Amino acid sequence: MPALNYADAPFFLNAGPTALPPRVVAAGSQPMISHRSETFHQLYAELLVKARQILLTQGDLFFLTSSGSGGLEASVSNFIAPGQKVLVASIGNFGDKYRDIAQAAGAEVEYLAFPWGRAIDPQVIADKLRADTRHEIKAVLFTQHETSTGVYNPVEAIAAARGDHPALLLVDAISGLAACPLKTDEWGLDVVVASSQKALMTPPGLALITVSERAWASFQEQGARHYFNLRRYQQSAAKNETPETPAVSLMFAMNEAASMILEQGLDDYIAAHYRHRDAVRAGLKALGLALVADDRCAGGAITSFYLPENIQPAAMLKLIATKYDTVLCGGLGQLSAHSLRFAHVGYVRDMDIVVGLAALELALKEAGYPLTLGNGLAACQEALYAARN
Repeated sequence: MPALNYADAPFFLNAGPTALPPRVVAAGSQPMISHRSETFHQLYAELLVKARQILLTQGDLFFLTSSGSGGLEASVSNFIAPGQKVLVASIGNFGDKYRDIAQAAGAEVEYLAFPWGRAIDPQVIADKLRADTRHEIKAVLFTQHETSTGVYNPVEAIAAARGDHPALLLVDAISGLAACPLKTDEWGLDVVVASSQKALMTPPGLALITVSERAWASFQEQGARHYFNLRRYQQSAAKNETPETPAVSLMFAMNEAASMILEQGLDDYIAAHYRHRDAVRAGLKALGLALVADDRCAGGAITSFYLPENIQPAAMLKLIATKYDTVLCGGLGQLSAHSLRFAHVGYVRDMDIVVGLAALELALKEAGYPLTLGNGLAACQEALYAARN
């Protein structure tokens, strides 16, 4: 296929990979360097400082050349031994994925399923841990932001629910880091996993993982094996290196993306995600479309919404993409047959949101949904105007 350029690119409102800023594309196109050179050491050290500011941690933080799923596997294999009991609290497709990873690693999983579209109830976690007087539960696994539903879990309250129980807190922050609040050290999160292709505005292929002192005390050398053995990453980090060949170009790109986030200010960057969330939700509600996430727990990265019964998601995605040059994404899991997701994560500007709503309106009208063109768009614009003025 012919190479795309920015003039040809569609309005890209995908849940991940997300759109790339030109600065990041340029940074990732730099000439290659040796990953054992002083230039790389400087890159590693600089990116580490910035990544710690985004994850709000002073603890160990490592870069894995893998997707976010590799980081999730590392979070389990390094700190949970086969046969140990873990609590997995799930509110959607990716909470279930964390369960599957834990089961594949041989953990004994107690699975807590909460309704899709709602958040974890921290009291349920507190009650489970309080009843575990023998401290058999070694970790609590959950998502910060559930990519399938657009729900942001009350991470701070879940962390507080642990109380004085020794269980580790393992958090999947892949779609939520820098799009929703997350304070690794302040909230006492033991292992946090994120990845490059969401709000960090970098191509896929890099995972980030933090490790607390509490987590190191539970390190499982045999389970960690080789490539994802985080002790090896810790040893290499002392030299500003990775134990294996890293994705150097992605580290160049992420370093630039992290600079952009910090230049804007992390709080302001997260606030922009919530501004876009509010605008999208206002527009969809004005079109009469039901939203998956309850208003009280809607996150800043993605808005999942139900389509009218007579409209098929695959056909709608194809129509929006081919005729209106806009990429949205389909629903996942139990929502796949009747929903779409409108992502507002990463390099998304106000006008991208406006165009996305306009394209959705046009496609819905063409599909036979009764609407007055401009209703959703007007509500979206009003929300953006109110947030800006």
